[in-house]
Amino acid sequence: MSMFTRKMRMLTAVVMESDKDNVVKALLEKGVMEFVHIGSLPADKMAKLSEHSSSVPKAALTDMRVRIESLLKEGGIKLPDLDSSSLEKLPPLDMETYRRTLDKLSLSLQSVRDRQRNINQDINAIEEIIRYASEKKNDYLDLRVGLNTHGSSEDLLQRLDQIGGVFLFSSKPFISLTLRRDSARVTEVMDKFGWTETTDSEAQKSALSEAIGEAKAETESYRTELEKLSEDVKSRVRKVSSDLIAIWTNVRVHELCEHIESYFSYTRNTTLFSGWVPAEYSDDITSLLTSVTSGRCIVEWTDADEMPREEVPVEMTSPKLLRPFERMVNNYSTPEYGSINPTPFTAVAYLAMFALMFADLGQGFVLLLVGFIGKWIYSKNPTKKDGVISRYLCSLLIFLGPASMVGGLLFGSCFGFELLPALWFPFDRVVEGEPVQGLVQDIYDILGITIRFGIVVIYLGLILNWINLFRKKRFYELIFDKNGIVGGVMYGLGIWFAWGFVASGYKTFPSAPFFAPILITCLLMIVIKGPIGAVIKARHGEKEGIGRVVIDTIMDFLVEVLEIFSGLLSNTLSFMRVAGLGIAHASLMSAFYQIAAMPGNIVLQILIMILGNVLVIVLEGLSAGIQSLRLNYYEFFTKYFTGHGMAFEPVGLKSRAVTD
Repeated sequence: MSMFTRKMRMLTAVVMESDKDNVVKALLEKGVMEFVHIGSLPADKMAKLSEHSSSVPKAALTDMRVRIESLLKEGGIKLPDLDSSSLEKLPPLDMETYRRTLDKLSLSLQSVRDRQRNINQDINAIEEIIRYASEKKNDYLDLRVGLNTHGSSEDLLQRLDQIGGVFLFSSKPFISLTLRRDSARVTEVMDKFGWTETTDSEAQKSALSEAIGEAKAETESYRTELEKLSEDVKSRVRKVSSDLIAIWTNVRVHELCEHIESYFSYTRNTTLFSGWVPAEYSDDITSLLTSVTSGRCIVEWTDADEMPREEVPVEMTSPKLLRPFERMVNNYSTPEYGSINPTPFTAVAYLAMFALMFADLGQGFVLLLVGFIGKWIYSKNPTKKDGVISRYLCSLLIFLGPASMVGGLLFGSCFGFELLPALWFPFDRVVEGEPVQGLVQDIYDILGITIRFGIVVIYLGLILNWINLFRKKRFYELIFDKNGIVGGVMYGLGIWFAWGFVASGYKTFPSAPFFAPILITCLLMIVIKGPIGAVIKARHGEKEGIGRVVIDTIMDFLVEVLEIFSGLLSNTLSFMRVAGLGIAHASLMSAFYQIAAMPGNIVLQILIMILGNVLVIVLEGLSAGIQSLRLNYYEFFTKYFTGHGMAFEPVGLKSRAVTD
């Protein structure tokens, strides 16, 4: 794992037209290159190049692939993994035959799908009726009890079924229960059959409960039928699964090849292409192209440092173990090329925050267990949709569980009980105000711990920012920016000053011979920031008037000083929420155990304790996870993270999708 994003190089190559297919297959099998369109050649040479054309458009291949994947998903069949054997004997495309095969299968499934759709519509209508009845919203329902005076009851029932509702025609009087919005249509049908309402008051009273009972029975019957229909679909798809997989493999490989070729440009006898490759694969790609073309190629490499930074794709070289935290970073933004890889720092900060907020050995074990069970379920059912506990959350819980368990060991908490001696201090007893021995004796000491933790996190962010700026040779920002050296020094002075004031019992301010000179120097640095910036702009042809520079300097000085002191102060105090949630976690567990102690029944006490732990795990675990994420994003990332990068997306046999 590298501390920085992966180093990239740009490949520009020319190969013979006759070697193009072999080159495409070799690069696809290697799967380490992200292609870009040729755009750096002179205009006169670009005019001589022609673009790639194909007898089968890539859009048609994509549509075909998606259609096959939908059928395989209906059959519960996992997509096969592509490997080098998929490229060895690649048959030509026969789109017409493929379409006929898919159309034949779709036609055989159409009646089943229609029935499934109709059943789902009936279930939705019946469940709406049941919901209104359970909520006592009878104004939304239309209940009728009676008989038809002419025509057959079978014909009447058939007409009513087309409207939707619950109908009991097995005994007399008949019962009709529909939604109020369909009452006009129901009346129109019933009038044609001479419907007459019954005068039996007992039948009227029991009609609604009978209809709801029938509705629930029908719903269960419909669901059973849906399961049978679903199994029927799976059976029909599995009968032709080998053909579908063969077609999908051929279409997918051709789609990937077509995607690569769409970036190629051509002369009469040669093919030109370009793309980004991780630097460590440069020699491998050169050897590969030389091998498949028998030396008939020209390969040129351009280092990423010679290109605009915003044009270079970014890949973070994090170990597979840290993928959940890499996704957390990518959800925020893709970091800039050449900057610090935030993943390992995010992992450590996130887990430390979670451990402080949700410290419990037993509850952490439950989180770990849920994570492993969820991973096992999803591994057994690859096509299963993500539920409330998604695949990503399961992977994250495998980290959060041990973090919580470590916190529980440090604070001596297991399901809210102090079953083990605390390795650090008994958090729960401190929160409850019990006398304890050691440096941490009350809630204010806990708040002090989290403020110290926040200072460490913020300073780590500042140091990472200085490293990023130094690597980008942006020395002006490195020195003068609020997150630069001047801001860091002033933040350190502020911490020293505040700590001395607190240590004196809020009575006197600290004094030291170094304080005033360093503060004045920093303030002067902020003052000269504007004029130095104006000189730098002037060297780049952006001259500004003296009056404008003076005004900007004064305004920037006021804003910068205010942002450094108030902004970093609020960032630091924001970490008190870590202590707040930790205290809330301990308080909730204490409250539940006090409630459990009230009833004399031991069984009831155990149930209350179990319910309390479940609620705390769900609610407090969610809160701790969200707050850990917030502190990372808004207090840590804002100090050093430079986003707006482009994610590196190489094209290979394992690529999930390809887009232009």
